[in-house]
Formats: sequence, structure tokens, C-alpha cells
Amino acid sequence: MHVFVAGATGAVGRLLVPLLLETGHQVTGISRTPRGTERVRRQGASAFQVDVFDREALREAVMTAAPDAVIHQLTDLAEADGEATNRLRREGTRNLVDAAGAAGVTRIVVQSMSWMYVPGEGPADESVPLDVGAAEPRGGLVEGIRALEETAAELATAVVLRYGVLYGPGTWYAPGGPAAGALAGDPSARFLGSVEADLSVTSFLHVTDAAHAAVAALDWPSGPVNIVDDEPAQGREWVPVLATALGLPEPRPTSGKASWARGAANGLARSRGWNPAYPSWRTGFSAQGS
Repeated sequence: MHVFVAGATGAVGRLLVPLLLETGHQVTGISRTPRGTERVRRQGASAFQVDVFDREALREAVMTAAPDAVIHQLTDLAEADGEATNRLRREGTRNLVDAAGAAGVTRIVVQSMSWMYVPGEGPADESVPLDVGAAEPRGGLVEGIRALEETAAELATAVVLRYGVLYGPGTWYAPGGPAAGALAGDPSARFLGSVEADLSVTSFLHVTDAAHAAVAALDWPSGPVNIVDDEPAQGREWVPVLATALGLPEPRPTSGKASWARGAANGLARSRGWNPAYPSWRTGFSAQGS
């Protein structure tokens, strides 16, 4: 299969491109920069230098590549810029889906998030609705996810990967990243708001497992799938483990709970044969450099 990867040099994309090649797929990736484009080519894939906000350039790139499927891994995780990522979800997805449609592509795999469900008790499965109408700033994030998923669904087959909170190289939780800064007491460091509160529940996902899920999803039917590890955990459990893995002192507990921070269930993904290499953040945090 010829796969067009948008976000080929991001935290997931940089792992995804070689995985696709190893499994026998032909790959075309895009990057905004010459450096990123060259990186994709060094991995053995074809590449275009394209900004996804340039509708015409993106359309030309997809039509020239003529892929069988598109994988959407567009984020701005490295810069910890939630609004920039949300714009990618809205406008970038719109442009990518329009370009795919013009090229006759009928299959897309997109990166979504598993902590956008309505508040409730216990980990959410895919039948739980999104938290549309939530108060700001969460409301804007949910709306961006809703727009991303609905736009992707305009193609005949749209697999929506609702990733857990990503950690590993290139993410907020990597050594030297925003989470490390926040744990070290840097007041300018950006974290994920109230998910670190001691009673809030988070589902995590190592970027390696995210990439493997995207490859597997090329054969999955349409619809959302939670891609998370096996152990949703309260902040009072995982924050000290993360601090230790990053070589930082254990912070003071942060009281409280975000009602929406309930974690997610991965039964559907596992039923399709997806098995995470890092089934728990307990071991995964210490492997972030690998």
C-alpha cells in the first residue's frame, strides 16, 4: 500500500515512517521544513516540503503522490502549543481531507485523543460521547477534536485513533520537556492543566505504541478506537514515578480532581490484535530515551 503521512517528522511520525517501510508499504511524507523533508528521505521514503495550511500546495502533493491511504499525525507537541495543534486539527484536517478526496483516496487514519469524553465513573470506551459543550478552555479542545473526527469521516473509511497522553521522545513528557520543567518548579513550563491532580485519572501511551497502532489501523474498519495502555492511573500514582524517571524530586501532591479525567479502556484495540510494547507507564516512563 502507498501511504501518505502528514506529520512525518513529529513525535509519532518519525517512528511511523520506518515502521511502514519495514512492513512493506511505500511511503510519502511531508514536512514544513527542508530539514524535515531531508530527514524523511534519509529514512527511505519520498517527501514533499509542504505546509498543510497551504491548500493548493498540499492538494498538489497528494495528487502527485497518488497514495492508497493517508495517515494524519499532525500536532505541535514539541512546542507544547495546544492552540497551534488545535488549528492543525481544524484547518489542517480540512485541507488534508479535501486533498485526499481530490486524489481519489478513500482511507484515512487520524490522530485523536482519548480524554475528550464526557465526565463519568471509570475508564471510557468508544461508546461514550465526546464532551461537547464543556466550559473553556476544555471546550475549545473538544470542539477541535470533534471537527477533526467529523471531517475525517467524510472519506469512506476513517479510522480515528484516540491516543492516550503521549510520552516518549519528542513529547511533553520527555526528559527536558515541559512536564520536566513543571515538575522542577519552572513557573513558565506548560503542563496538562489538572491531569496531574492527585485524584484525576489519566491513560498514557508511549509514542512507539502509537506508531504501531497507526500501521495496524490501515486494515481496521471505520470508527474511533482508544489507543491507550492498560493502566489508567491517578496523578498521585504516576506523578512521583515520572519525577523519578526524569531524575527530579517528587513534587508535593496537587489536590483535587478534574471530573472528565477518567481514563480510557483499550479493549477494542486489543480485540483487533494491538498489543502495546509498554502496557504500563510504570515501566514506560523509564524507557523514554529508548
